[in-house]
Amino acid sequence: MTRRHGGKTWIAPKVLIRDDKSLYLPNISGKSLLDKSTKNTTEICFGKITVLAMLSTRMSEMHAQGFVEPTHNRFSSHPQYQYVQVNLQENLLKAFLVNLFLGKLRQHIPPELHENYLVSTQNMEYVREAMGMTNSKVGYVYLIDENLRIRWAGCADPEPEEIQALESCTGVLLKRLERKAGSGQQSASTPPVTGGGP
Repeated sequence: MTRRHGGKTWIAPKVLIRDDKSLYLPNISGKSLLDKSTKNTTEICFGKITVLAMLSTRMSEMHAQGFVEPTHNRFSSHPQYQYVQVNLQENLLKAFLVNLFLGKLRQHIPPELHENYLVSTQNMEYVREAMGMTNSKVGYVYLIDENLRIRWAGCADPEPEEIQALESCTGVLLKRLERKAGSGQQSASTPPVTGGGP
């Protein structure tokens, strides 16, 4: 099945996952491509609408780009939107090689994305199934709301309707956040502590 469908094990939803049915994004730590400082997704993503790509191979990068490009082109100038990429290398040898070639990676990634591009060696074993990350070769894209909840997810080679769904759902969350800000509502003052640590 996965070979026939390019590693795709499920189809992304057309609409947002309901708030009360959604999972929290696990905290993922990694080194920023900008300056090698350690960052974590809990701090980066809290308070903003985030498109998060989980990468592990060149193929996964292509998958993520296919999903994200129209959405990022549309919303990249929005102050409450951000694109975060996590290059996850749980294999120590691959992690060593990725760190060895960080300079080449910086040339490959647009400079404006360096700050929120994390290189991580975190063990994701205990959260992989819950997040649907059952194929380590393909890319996974998640839409995270301002409270760190996963409100949409896609995997592998995107279908046209999945690309459109990500763009539409991102727009919905941004409008909702704008309304909250306009009415004076705020998210919780501190982000929740979620699983997935080393």
